[in-house]
Formats: sequence, structure tokens, C-alpha cells
Amino acid sequence: MEDLKQFRQWGSKTPGHPENFETPGIEVTTGPLGQGVANAVGLALAERHLAARFNKLDNEIVDHYTYVMLGDGCQMEGIANEACSLAGHWGLGKLIAFYDDNHISIDGDTEIAFTEDVIDRFEALGWHTIWVKNGNTGYDVTTTIGYGSPNKANTYSVHGSALGAKEVDATRQSLEWPYEPFYVPEDVKSHWSRHVPEGAALEAEWNARFAEYEGKYKEDAAELKAIISGELPAGWEKALPVTTSSIDPSPSVLLTTYTPESPADATRNLSQQNLDALAKVLPGLLGGSADLASSNMTLLKMFGNFQKGTPEERNVRFGVREHGMGAICNGIALHSPGLLPYCATFFVFTDYMRAAMRISALSEAGVIYVMTHDSIGLGEDGPTHQPIEHLISFRAMPNILMLRPADGNETAGAYKVAVLNRKRPSVLALSRQKLPQLPGTSIEDVEKGGYTISDNSTGNKPDVILIGTGSELEIAAKAADELRKEVKTVRVVSLVCRELFDEQPHEYKESVFPAAVTARISIEAGVTLGWEKYVGSKGKAIGIDRFGASAPAGRIYTEFGITAESIIAAAESLSVITRRI
Repeated sequence: MEDLKQFRQWGSKTPGHPENFETPGIEVTTGPLGQGVANAVGLALAERHLAARFNKLDNEIVDHYTYVMLGDGCQMEGIANEACSLAGHWGLGKLIAFYDDNHISIDGDTEIAFTEDVIDRFEALGWHTIWVKNGNTGYDVTTTIGYGSPNKANTYSVHGSALGAKEVDATRQSLEWPYEPFYVPEDVKSHWSRHVPEGAALEAEWNARFAEYEGKYKEDAAELKAIISGELPAGWEKALPVTTSSIDPSPSVLLTTYTPESPADATRNLSQQNLDALAKVLPGLLGGSADLASSNMTLLKMFGNFQKGTPEERNVRFGVREHGMGAICNGIALHSPGLLPYCATFFVFTDYMRAAMRISALSEAGVIYVMTHDSIGLGEDGPTHQPIEHLISFRAMPNILMLRPADGNETAGAYKVAVLNRKRPSVLALSRQKLPQLPGTSIEDVEKGGYTISDNSTGNKPDVILIGTGSELEIAAKAADELRKEVKTVRVVSLVCRELFDEQPHEYKESVFPAAVTARISIEAGVTLGWEKYVGSKGKAIGIDRFGASAPAGRIYTEFGITAESIIAAAESLSVITRRI
């Protein structure tokens, strides 16, 4: 009761919207309209998938329903239709939605903007629908918002606003409610308290059933228990990285790392190699793409498609529904800690799903976002498809990791980081174009966010520090080779993840970016905003502060000055300014 008295107050367990990270018992954070029903689809998908994998004829160990409340505002949001369309397609029969059809939204009666037949729409989506005109069960339920208020009931003025002292008194009289504020009558308390022993009995019954299951099906029980608890298999990381799909993926085998002699490849292709390897050792890994699987390279080769008739499979076909995809993955991640959902599209199309990605970060749902075609390097598709401002937009978002790997080792390192961060989502920005396997890159060092890949200086005093990410790290390395021919000492730094680097101890950050070295140059095929933190007031940031263009990738890089020549010119200028005496 004390928590209720602190409604919407600092530090209380009763914030203005339900938050799973604030209040025990809250399963998902659903403040923005439409997110909740999409989360529910993810929760129901998780139940259907786990039931198909682990249930036996003599023991249905996974068997629960998912219930969701949604209102007129939720139904207006496009994400709700995206998610509910998929729920109907997948036949998620254990998902039950209660639609509070009270015809009120913040602006007033829904007659002004929302007059479609929702029942017909859901039947067309493949749902079973029931309309209850005046009741409290079923699918479409007509209620009265602000019930009992003589002057404000069933009006927009009680949607998100307090009644006020005068109207509260009037409502008390209307309802014949004689009790003091926050008083719960004994009969009400007794009615609801009966659920405590009932719940305890149901839990004890399930535990007994699981003990029986564990006795008969030891391996399946251990795998299910790991998915429920979030415990990762011992040695899973030894499956990373891979160079061919035929290498033994068992955790006991340490696989060969990428070397400069390995063939150049797009990081989206290297990503698929990692996904295929991880799927063999992480039983909770599942996911898919928004109708771009063959471009994002996200199909798990050893599994089929999750469909109505094959719910045990682990490739999820989301169709062109980016926003719904993100929110469904949030539901999957929050169902069980050991479920590791990933989803994919072109990086620029995160604009369609940013609200769901923000909820991932806010609600500590460790979704892995596999985002390919990450820059002007995608070439001819032009500025509509070329991300420019997207990297900095996610770097500005709290509790999310923005990783941009440069080659095979860094891609493997990025996946290791993403799997380990179960309460922090990760975005992997991956290239369409082929990139070389660079000397000096490291799986382990990706966990530090930034590290030196080459340096010919001594005493932590290079003449200039070159900083790159992703496809531009190769350009920085080439520029360094040329500058060293001019008898300059050059350090090349991969800043694969700013968030992880910023979390490192001061001593480590000083070892990478010594304060005494002010000649610093960054190069990245995106906006330069934010790079001043790393290059300083005397450094230079090479990037793109305008939209892209349609042309072959090489020509675009040249036209925008994302080249080794641009770095060399900037470095020579800075070296003169900061020349040692």
C-alpha cells in the first residue's frame, strides 16, 4: 500500500508506466502504445517454440497462456497490426488479447479518427474473435473509462489525468464508497489473497512435474533449465570465430582465428559464419530478418523456418515488419534469459524500428540487432539506403552497444560481446562490401571497445593517432603505412564500440589516447558529430555531414574524401602544428 501511495514519485516501485526494471512482477515495459501487444506476440512465440522443442507425450512441461490488454490507441498504432498479423500467420493460439473498446483516446471520441471494424480486421488476420458488449471476459470488451465519475466518465478528460479533489468526492458519493483513501475492505482483500496459496500450489505442482521430466529426459531438462536460468553453456565462446562452416563447432575445440592471409569478405558474410557457429552451441539462439535474410545473411543453415506447423525451428520470418520485429524480439528476450533473439534489416531501416530498439535498451532486453549495408559502401542504391546519421544516433541512446567491426576477428568479438550482454542490447553495423582481414585485430580486444592495432612509436608518444571503425579501419591502416614512409610514428586505433571504451579505466584509455598526443584523426563514413570527444579540439574528424549518393562504392568514397589521401593530408597538417622541437 505504501508503494501505491508513492505513485509516480521518485524512487517508487509504482512509476507512471509499468517498468520491468523497477517493479517486481512486471514482465515487459509497455509505455508506448502498441509495444505491449507486440511484446505479447514475442512471449507467445517463445512459449510455442519451447513447447515444441521440449514437451513430451507424457509431460507437457511448457504450457502457458499469454494475456495482453490493449485499447483503442494501441489498435491505431501500425506496430500492433504488424505483430498481430504475424500472430495470426503463426497460429499462436495461446495468445489472448482483451481489447478495451471504450471509444476514447486522448483527443476525444474515436469517431474523429478511428472508425474501422476491428473485429473484422482481426478475423482477416486469422484471429478467433469474441465480442462481449457488457462484460469482463472475451476479446472485444466495451468498458467505461472513469467509471463512476458523474461528470467525467467515458470522456477523454480522464485519460491520463487525475479527477481532482471535487470530482473524487462526487465519485465517492456516486459509488457509495464510504472508505478512506487507500483502504482495502476485508472482503476485497480476502477475495484477491486467495490467489497466493493457489499460485504456490501451481508452482509446487510444476516443480514436481519438472522433477519427473528431469528424471526421464536429462539432456532436454538440462537444456531447458539453462534457457530458463540464462546460464550459457561452458566454453561456448570457443566456437568463435569460424573460417569455414565445416569446422567442428563443439565447445572443446578452439577454432582458428582470422589472419591477414584469410580472404577478404563482407562483415555481413562473416556475421553469418558466426551465427551458424553460435547456433550449434547456444540452444536459445533464434531470429530472423525483415524480408532481407538473403541480403542480411541471417539464415541459420542447420535449421528450418519457425511456422505454424514447425514451431520448433529457429529461423523466424518476420516479413516487411521492422517495428513489429523489434518489439516481438523484446518479448522473446524477456520471456526467458536464455533465449537470445536476433533480428536484421538494412541499417538505414532502423528508422522504422527505433521505438522498439529504445524499449530494448530501457527494459534491459538483450536483443542482438544485425544491421547490414551500414554505410555509403552499399553503393548504387543511393542516399535513401545509405546510413549517415545512424551510428551517432545509437551511440547517443543509453544502455545500448553500437558495434562496428572491421573484419572477421572483430565480427566474432562483437558477437561475443552481444551474447554476454544479456541486459544490454547490441547493434552490429556490418558491411555489404568485402573488407580485408587486418593485422592486429583481436576478438578479445573488442570487449574493450577500442584498442591499438598497429604502432611504431615508443614511450606512448606517437606523432599522430589515426582512429577508424568498420570499413574505414582499413583506410586508416593504409594511410599509416604511407605516413611511416615519411619517418613518422603512427598509431592506428580501432574504436569498434565507444560505449565499451568509455567504460574502461582511465589508465587504459590513456594508454590508447595519451593526453599529450593532440594530433588525432578519425575517419568514418558517417556524420562527424561526436568524434570531437576522441580527436580533441586540435584533431580532425573525416566523415560525411550530408546525405549520400548513387554510384559505385569506390567512386562515392573518393568523392566524399573518405580516403587514405585525406588522412595523409590532415596528418601532415597536424604534424606541422604539433611538431616536436
